[in-house]
Amino acid sequence: MYVVGSRKEVGTYIATIDSISRKAGGWRGWRFIFVVDFVAGDTVSYGCEVRQLTMAKLAIDNAQWLSELSEPLKNDIMDIMTQANPSEGDCLLKEGEIIDRFIIVEAGTLIRTKSTEEADGAPLPLDELGAGKVTGFLHVLGHHNDDKAFANVVAGKDVKVWIVRGAEFQTITENPKHANELLNMLTRLLRKTSKIVRATLRSPDIRADGASREETRRTIKIMCYDTTSWVRENFEPQVQKFNNEGTDFKLQMDYTSDRLEMKTAKYAAGYDAVCLFVNDTADTDTLWVLSMGGVKLIAMRCAGFDRVDTKAAKAFGLTVTRVPAYSPYAVAEHAISLLMAVNRKTHIASVRVKMSNFSLDSGLLGMDIHGKTVAVMGTGKIGQILCKIISGFGVNLLAYDVFENDEVKSLGGKYVSKEEIYKQSDIIFLMMPLLQATRHTINEDVLPMLKKGVIIINTSRGGLIDTNALISGLHSGIIGGCGLDVYENEGEYFFQDYSSKSIKDERLIAMLGNNRIVLTAHQAFFTKEAIDKIVSTTIENLTNFASGLRGNELPNSVC
Repeated sequence: MYVVGSRKEVGTYIATIDSISRKAGGWRGWRFIFVVDFVAGDTVSYGCEVRQLTMAKLAIDNAQWLSELSEPLKNDIMDIMTQANPSEGDCLLKEGEIIDRFIIVEAGTLIRTKSTEEADGAPLPLDELGAGKVTGFLHVLGHHNDDKAFANVVAGKDVKVWIVRGAEFQTITENPKHANELLNMLTRLLRKTSKIVRATLRSPDIRADGASREETRRTIKIMCYDTTSWVRENFEPQVQKFNNEGTDFKLQMDYTSDRLEMKTAKYAAGYDAVCLFVNDTADTDTLWVLSMGGVKLIAMRCAGFDRVDTKAAKAFGLTVTRVPAYSPYAVAEHAISLLMAVNRKTHIASVRVKMSNFSLDSGLLGMDIHGKTVAVMGTGKIGQILCKIISGFGVNLLAYDVFENDEVKSLGGKYVSKEEIYKQSDIIFLMMPLLQATRHTINEDVLPMLKKGVIIINTSRGGLIDTNALISGLHSGIIGGCGLDVYENEGEYFFQDYSSKSIKDERLIAMLGNNRIVLTAHQAFFTKEAIDKIVSTTIENLTNFASGLRGNELPNSVC
């Protein structure tokens, strides 16, 4: 209906009806919505709609935590709820801002993001809060006036929310009945969640070592993922040796054979650090779970960290360390052994001889390495050592790297373009890190540029080679042979025993069946000297962290 009259007449009418709606018990749950229609001189036209608070009631009845409250308490909360329809991208709560309100999502989604220190300033998406979700409620309920928001809360598309101001809500909690009801709700919530946490921490699957709890020294707890026999056999005695030295803290390292991913991140609840290997996945979602569980350090027991989202780690306040160099000689020497196996067909010859076949034919024919053109793509520490070794064969040495190395040049190495390497090389060693710029360095477009019969060796990262292109090159004869210690999709298979299981990866099956490929399962690093260095450096990183160093303060930190 519409009310038309002078400003005073309409104002009096509105005030009267509004008073009735608030005071009359029968009007509980009803609200009068007045919308200015037009103003002409002293005459005001108002559209007046009497609407039951259906949406507000539905919102609170379906809201996380609030749905279980009594009707009287819900009604009092509804009286202070304010509806808002923010535009997509509007920030409703800023990270680091004092939380002075809670928000109920009626429709659409709110997006929680974490600010980053990256140059592009792009926030890190965390999760989405759909209809019925509530954010900020426990902060407001706790009356913590200095609580700061963990993340930004940003409006998604077509979102509708209800906002409850903390100061107004706290007046409701002054009612003894309401305060008692809210306390009971919190007690139930705490009991439920604490049982889940206790069950997780006591799981026998992740407490396999039966760690002692009788120590009174400060304990740094580490969950070690992707544990195989060599990990325990080498870490356990060194951890015990460190603890026996009587420092003011001890290390408690627990082990799980499971790899880190979002589903297994809960194993680390209550731990200070996690110890990871090359195939553990530390993406945004996983790191969030770890940080919520109290983890502060990601200790990589390897040099590579391409499966760790360092941008997310920084946003969550996590420090990431690694073992930058364990034994570069081990990897370089393994690369040479792969070359010799591919070239001299020793893997085929060994099988033949064991079957009492002592004949010689063209299937075993190799070539002299001496006098050949050999390229090393990537002349970091390992690449430099490889250059030293291969130069002893009397080769024509080519190199490629964004940073040219004087020691490589002193060995007779000549830095050239990638195109020149493809065109001239009889043998190519891939020793580069896996970056966006180096991914699939060997691909379909490169095949026509390669010298026919080239041997390719990769002991660095599987993603440097497009496997489809490799198989195609081998079938066409462009690639004469290949020695691999890594594979771009190795994560599911390497470091696992599949001898009694079915391999479903068709490209891996194709490589296993090709006798011009020598494939080892990421073992180039695996020497006694390298393992000793991995263990000692990892423990050093943990002790530096325990001493209070964080981020770039640690000598071997990534972030």
